[in-house]
Amino acid sequence: VAIKKIQSVFDNVADATRILREIKLLRLLKHSDVVDIKHVMLPPDPKTFKDIYVIFELMESDLHTVIEANDDLTHDHHKVFLYQLLRGLDFIHSSGVLHRDLKPKNILANSNCKLKICDFGLARPFISDPATSPIFWTDYVATRWYRAP
Repeated sequence: VAIKKIQSVFDNVADATRILREIKLLRLLKHSDVVDIKHVMLPPDPKTFKDIYVIFELMESDLHTVIEANDDLTHDHHKVFLYQLLRGLDFIHSSGVLHRDLKPKNILANSNCKLKICDFGLARPFISDPATSPIFWTDYVATRWYRAP
């Protein structure tokens, strides 16, 4: 497993909201191409805690590191990677969620070429009819170099 320690979780309201949203979404999005949240460690005193610990399945690296470190990735590697990403995105979108920050660093990888989409801090539910449900999204959507034009 991998343990993510989030320090001073309540110091910034926007960060606390993002972290809560990510935990809620990951608990709902159970799929082989989405990182699995195993457990959130409960604090000893719920009134005074500052840090939280989130337990994830262990993935060894991220796609950015894999791409940078491997000149020998083949066309078959690319096809397997693309298939997993499209399958994961299809599941996420079918679940009514928009990731909004998909980039190689937010795609975890292991030594078996298995990829998992992670970092749902900017994700939002997809609302099909904005007239009935007003949308109040942040202006910041994605990392600049991976943003749609």
